[in-house]
Amino acid sequence: METTQGGERSASPEELLGEAVEEEEEKQKQESLEEMLARHRDEVQKLQNKEISLKKEAAKGSKAEQKAKKKQVEDEISRLTAQLKSKHSQELASLGYQTADDVVKAISGVTISGKNEPTKPSKGVRRREKRAQQEAAREQRIQEEQSQIVSDRMAENEKLEKKLEPLGLTINEIKPDGHCLYRAVEDQLSLHSHDAAGYGYVELRRMVARYMKDNAQDFLPFFLAENKMELDSHCTDVERFEKYCEEVESTAAWGGQLEVGALTHCLKKHIIIYSGSFPDVEMGKEYKCESGSSVENPSILLSYHRHAYGLGEHYNSVVPTGMR
Repeated sequence: METTQGGERSASPEELLGEAVEEEEEKQKQESLEEMLARHRDEVQKLQNKEISLKKEAAKGSKAEQKAKKKQVEDEISRLTAQLKSKHSQELASLGYQTADDVVKAISGVTISGKNEPTKPSKGVRRREKRAQQEAAREQRIQEEQSQIVSDRMAENEKLEKKLEPLGLTINEIKPDGHCLYRAVEDQLSLHSHDAAGYGYVELRRMVARYMKDNAQDFLPFFLAENKMELDSHCTDVERFEKYCEEVESTAAWGGQLEVGALTHCLKKHIIIYSGSFPDVEMGKEYKCESGSSVENPSILLSYHRHAYGLGEHYNSVVPTGMR
């Protein structure tokens, strides 16, 4: 042991080496946690993709066969979801993270057993803490909602199936990637060959954004009602709306009622949205074919799922039974 001139004890080389090793181990542990959380998200996404694939397979065959297969798929997804949730919890616990707060501290570089430091955290630390809180909040939502979402989803799907079956309709599953509204509309247009050309989901987004900008007076009041002004925002209402339209065009922002309204006018189509959680919605009634035949301008049929996936709503395409 060495002492300074003031009599204070200074760390020995062995102690300094030990501290360096501990810091390196903590760094590796943090990196392992971040990698684990990324893998967890990837595994959840893969399970969602598997569910879509299984549901598409279950939609084949007679009505009786489809009903039996769908029940098997729901049971299988419920079992796999529970297994995945348990696996993720155990893996986080193996690193010593029992709660979301533990995960926040680990990602932001704060030891779980550490005491409050008297010094003010730097901007870098605060940024890491904010990102860590967002990451942990997302992880916690996934863990909590996976258990609840299965039962809610099954109830919602059952109600929707009872509504669609007498109409000779069924669900065609659409990928849950933020573009689901536009992909579902794209799928509907592809049912009619003369509508298919040039209307992929990217082009549909572009059309919607352009229409909303050109007709801002029709959309701005509804936009403001749904999007409250941020306290630190220095943008005008018009600037906020234009920025929103840019996000509609160039990002995977989820589409809602505003975008559906724009789609009806862009495509001059009557749109029906079926739901197992809410009353059905019709938009663009002025484009509805009243001649008794829908061949000339068929309606677009979509389904809205409040509980399809844990972190947001979802749209699917509704097609005649046996078509897909």
